[in-house]
Amino acid sequence: MTTHQDARTPGLPSRAVRGLQEFFRLEAAGGILLIGAAVLAMLLANSPLSPFYDGFRELPVQVRVGQLNLAKPLLLWINDGLMAIFFLLVALEIKREVLSGQLSSRAQLIQPLLCALAGVACPALIYAAINRDDPVAMQGWAIPAATDIAFALGILSLLGSRAPVAMKLLLSTIAVLDDLAAIVIIAVFYTSDLSTTALVSAGVAIAIMAVLNRRGVRSLTPYLLLGVVVWVCVLKSGVHATLAGVVTGLMIPHVRRDDAIDDEIEHSPLEHLEHALHPWVAYGILPVFAFANAGLALGGVAPGDVLAPVPLGIALGLLLGKPIGIVLAALLGHVTGIARFGDGLDFKTIVGLGLLCGIGFTMSLFIASLAFDAAPALADSSVLGVLCASVIAAVAGYLWLRATLPKPAPQP
Repeated sequence: MTTHQDARTPGLPSRAVRGLQEFFRLEAAGGILLIGAAVLAMLLANSPLSPFYDGFRELPVQVRVGQLNLAKPLLLWINDGLMAIFFLLVALEIKREVLSGQLSSRAQLIQPLLCALAGVACPALIYAAINRDDPVAMQGWAIPAATDIAFALGILSLLGSRAPVAMKLLLSTIAVLDDLAAIVIIAVFYTSDLSTTALVSAGVAIAIMAVLNRRGVRSLTPYLLLGVVVWVCVLKSGVHATLAGVVTGLMIPHVRRDDAIDDEIEHSPLEHLEHALHPWVAYGILPVFAFANAGLALGGVAPGDVLAPVPLGIALGLLLGKPIGIVLAALLGHVTGIARFGDGLDFKTIVGLGLLCGIGFTMSLFIASLAFDAAPALADSSVLGVLCASVIAAVAGYLWLRATLPKPAPQP
């Protein structure tokens, strides 16, 4: 970011600006790596090397400790295990934002909250309208509800200093709230066959973490060890294992109420873990997830298949529902005075932001794997819809913003 951009973000202390610079740098670079991993998966899945790609995903991995036996293909270890770490990071970010960041005051929260709620509801309604007569397909109603922040910021980074800081902040906050909505959706709608014993065991471990938090224990080790216990119990309970990451993240102490996110001030345990995990998630976990889940074999796919109800509902939900919901919500807040546009934002930039929020990718693919776990054909169709919509949204958002954002002033 340039000094000019920082000047357009009044009220942010310099340490917060530096922290945001690091956040945007990680997310943007991670988004580009994410795109590369998805492209590589598609190339392998549609090449003579496809048996090796399928073998990678189906590689059996077993962990056994005494009577505890966990045996799953590698794909499920990635989706249930590595993604639990991703959700741990999401929970840490949400908690910090609520206590000391962009969600800590009513004024900061209203605009992204309105946009996020509308951006979740409109895509879901469009998908439901198209698939309302198919109860199995209706299980995928939440697929177009989330935004991939890494992918979106990766595209936004291509615009360099032309993208205002207020736009990056709004996009990031909407995506965080989208993730929170997705967590609630997964917990409520994609949980079945509950094991009372496993849930009680998880509850005991969570209660111990709560006691440690209340007593001011700052060491991360007991929280992370108990988090592993919670993950195993939740995995065995029937609740999706990634929610263990959410619970663990919310239990990590954040003892400072000011946003001490730079290196000059001692980090809270939450901030320390967030900073430690962020590069691993951005550069490792999310690209691995994309590589394992985006490899759709196109051999039997015809151009008209994207017009089938499931991929069409996903594509229209992301491409139309997201921008329509976000733009209308932002306009409503601006016109009524509840939440005015930030510095550097206007109707045109909000439209571009809405288009970029149509990049569902990571969370959309993840929800699709849950929604159609027992329907492989619909799972493949949903991947087709997510990939097509995300690519179109990325291109459309980039071209729109490139055409409408002011060009940077020439350097003297």
